[in-house]
Amino acid sequence: MSVWFPCRFCLTMATFLVLTLLTLWSFSSPVQAEIFTSIGQMTDLIFAERELVQSLKEYIEAEELKLEAVKSWADKLDLLTRASTSDPEGFLAHPVNAYKLMKRLNTEWSELESLVLQDPSDGFISNMSVHRQYFPDEEDEKGAAKALLRLQDTYKLDSESFSKGKLPAGTNSFLTVDDCFDMGKLAYNENDYYHSVLWMQQALRQMDSGEDAKTLKADILDYLSYSVYQMGDLPRAIELTRRLVAIDPSHQRAGTNLRYFERLLSKELRDLGRSQQEPADERPIQLDTYERPKDYLPEREVYEALCRGEGVKMTPKRLSRLFCRYQDGNRNPRLLLKPMKEEDEWDSPHIVRFLEALSDEEIEKIKELAKPNLARATVRDPNTGVLTVAHYRVSKSAWLEGEDDPVIARVNQRIEDVTGLSVNTAELLQVANYGVGGQYEPHYDFSRKDEPDAFKSLGTGNRVATFLNYMSDVEAGGATVFPDFGAAIWPRKGTAVFWYNLFKSGEGDYRTRHAACPVLVGSKWVSNKWIHERGQEFRRPCGLTEVD
Repeated sequence: MSVWFPCRFCLTMATFLVLTLLTLWSFSSPVQAEIFTSIGQMTDLIFAERELVQSLKEYIEAEELKLEAVKSWADKLDLLTRASTSDPEGFLAHPVNAYKLMKRLNTEWSELESLVLQDPSDGFISNMSVHRQYFPDEEDEKGAAKALLRLQDTYKLDSESFSKGKLPAGTNSFLTVDDCFDMGKLAYNENDYYHSVLWMQQALRQMDSGEDAKTLKADILDYLSYSVYQMGDLPRAIELTRRLVAIDPSHQRAGTNLRYFERLLSKELRDLGRSQQEPADERPIQLDTYERPKDYLPEREVYEALCRGEGVKMTPKRLSRLFCRYQDGNRNPRLLLKPMKEEDEWDSPHIVRFLEALSDEEIEKIKELAKPNLARATVRDPNTGVLTVAHYRVSKSAWLEGEDDPVIARVNQRIEDVTGLSVNTAELLQVANYGVGGQYEPHYDFSRKDEPDAFKSLGTGNRVATFLNYMSDVEAGGATVFPDFGAAIWPRKGTAVFWYNLFKSGEGDYRTRHAACPVLVGSKWVSNKWIHERGQEFRRPCGLTEVD
C-alpha cells in the first residue's frame, strides 16, 4: 500500500505571489545566475529597498491626494443631488439649475472620470523596473534558507534561536510562523526531513503559543507528521496525524496516512513479540531528538566542532613552544626600520600570524577595487585545471593585479619581503567576501598526486604556501580551522596568517587541509596570495627527506 504525503509544490498564497513576482523579474535580469553570497553586494540591495520604500510612500501620498479630490467631488455632488431629487421639477424650473445640470453631465463628470482614471503608480512602477533586474531570484532565496540550515548545524543552534533572534551577536531579528513553515517546506522539498521536522515543529510551537499566521495548522501538522515518519518515529507520527484528523476530519491524506502508520506500528510490535505500544514521546523535538544524517564530508563533526571553538588541541606543552618576534625578512631593507610583528599560531605544521599586515586605508582600497568585480568564488577542477563554482565554497571573490593600483603592488611586495618567497610566480591577489552562511569546507590548497593537471596551465608548479589576509573582524563564526591537528584561527582585522602547503621536498603536507567556517553574524573579508614553487629554488632549497 502506498502512503500519501504533503504535496511538494503546494504554496501559501503569500509565498506564491512572492515567487511569482521573483520569477517574472528573473526573465529581465542579466545577473540572476549569481547567488547573493557577498555581504558587500547585499548592502546594495538594502539601499535599493530603501529607495523603493520612499517611492512607495510617494505613490501612497499621490493616491491619497487623488482620493481626497474625488471625495470632495462626491461630497459636493451628494448635497446637490439631495436638493435636486427632493423636487426635480421645481429644481429644474430655475434656468440656472437646468444649465448647470447640462454642464455637469457634459463637462464636469468627464473631468471627474479623467481624475479617477489617473494612475499615480507610474513613478513607482518605473522605479521598480529599474531595480528589479538586480533583485535576488528563487535560487537566491533557497540559498539564503540553506545558509540558515548550515549555520544551525555548524553552531548547534535550535530553530528557536533563529526564530527569536537569540544569536551570539548582532541585532535581534525574528521569524514568524509563516517564515518557519517556509523553512521547513524548503527542507522537505529537498528530502531533508531532519531539518523539516525542526522547522515545522518550531512553526507549530509558535502557532500553539497564539501567534497569528496565514499558514494553516493542518498544513504544518501534515508536513510535520510525514517528516517525523521519515525519521523513523512512528509513535510520534501517529500522535501528530491524530491531531491533524481532529482538526480536519475530512482530510483524506491524513486518514490514509494514519491507517498506514498504525498498521506499520502493529507489524513492528508483532515482530518484536509485544502486544502494546509505548506512548509517544511527549517531549518537544530538539536538535538531538533525531540523528542528523551523515553526508559526504568524513570530518564533518570535527570540522564543525572546531568552528564552535570545541576540540582545539592547544595543550600547555604546545603553547610553551609558541613565541612572538619581530620579523625583518632576513634584514630586508624595507623591514629594517619597521619590522613586522609575528606571532606563532601553531607549532607543527608551523603557522604564523603577522600583525599590522594591512592598514585600514589599504583594506578599504582593496575592497573598493574588488567590489565591482565580485563573482561567485571558484575552485580549480583537479581533473581539468579549469576554475569552476562548487557547492562547498560559498562566497564572492575577485582577482586583483599589481598593475590595478599601487596599493596592490605594495601588498604583493610586502608579502614577498616578510615571507622571503618570490611572488613573481604567485597567483593574483584573490579578494573574497563571505556573506550569509558563507564558508569554504575542508580542502587542500595544493594539488595532490592524483591531480597532476591542477596547475599545469600556469606553468609555475604547485602551491608551496598560503598567505591569508584578514580584512575584517567577524562578530561570530568565520574561523579558519585545520581538522587534522585541531587548530582554530580567528579573524582579526589587519592581520595575516601564513603556512607552507608543501614540505621542502615538494611533497604535500596533508595536515594543512583546512576550512573557512560559516559566518554566523557579520561580514568576513579576506584576501589571499597563493605562492607557487617556481622561483623559490634558492629561497627555500629542497630538503634531504620527504618531510623536511
